[in-house]
Amino acid sequence: MESLAIGEVARRAGVRTSAIRYYETVGILPPARREHGQRRYDPATVHRLAVVKLAQTVGFSIAEVRDLVAGFEREGLAAERWRESARQKLIEVRAYIERADQMRQVLEDSLRCDCLTLDACPLVIDHAHLPSGSSRTAISWACRGRSPAPVVNPLPPPNRIGRA
Repeated sequence: MESLAIGEVARRAGVRTSAIRYYETVGILPPARREHGQRRYDPATVHRLAVVKLAQTVGFSIAEVRDLVAGFEREGLAAERWRESARQKLIEVRAYIERADQMRQVLEDSLRCDCLTLDACPLVIDHAHLPSGSSRTAISWACRGRSPAPVVNPLPPPNRIGRA
């Protein structure tokens, strides 16, 4: 059976050898077998590393990647697990985009503000009096008579439960 040295796997997969050792340690890759003290890998490891890189590109945490590739060898299970994980990640990404849009809106509103001090700025006053996680439109806009778009309090960070 053909086997690859860690350097060859790293070269083919486009990752560092230290990443391969780390993935072994955290359970993303099965432990390599040893030949004369050298780690040797099945060529399928290169494909698994491609899956890992894709998962990380779309925002999966190390813990999520580990769960995703557990039992990877079983036919059909990996594809279904990927689809379910992708559905969940898409929900998180949409929430993150919504939060980023709200943050952008507040920043844009703040750039249009001509208040002389932050102490008198309705943007600051409005956000200082809102309970965490609530949202509402800005109070009457007193920034030199301008009427910006509604200001929405940013959402709390996305749920990080289960992330490593």
